Amino acid sequence: MSFIGNIIWFLAGGGFMGLSWYLAGIFWTLTIIGIPVGKQCFKIGTLCLFPFGKYVLSPVGGTGSFLLNLLWICFTGLPLALAEMTIGVSLCCTIVGIPFGKQHFKIARLSLTPFGSMVV
Repeated sequence: MSFIGNIIWFLAGGGFMGLSWYLAGIFWTLTIIGIPVGKQCFKIGTLCLFPFGKYVLSPVGGTGSFLLNLLWICFTGLPLALAEMTIGVSLCCTIVGIPFGKQHFKIARLSLTPFGSMVV
């Protein structure tokens, strides 16, 4: 079931959001300081392409993760989270789109605090 969900997800907007995450990762890796942030963007971009069957565990990091999350929210996390939430709300307006909307909400939560979070 998750295979079919991932295929429909990719065709119905997951590919676009994955591409936006990869684009954010490229912009972050242009600077040497932003390479760890860009690496995290690429990981989340891969999750955006095929999210069904994967779970996100809450952040458990320390001070370094907190500081990176704060920097992340200020520059990149908030616009990506708002885009994910907008798509998620629009998908939840239909019965068929509710599972896809829930995946967008999962990724929106991850886009606010990606450092210290784990994808299982």
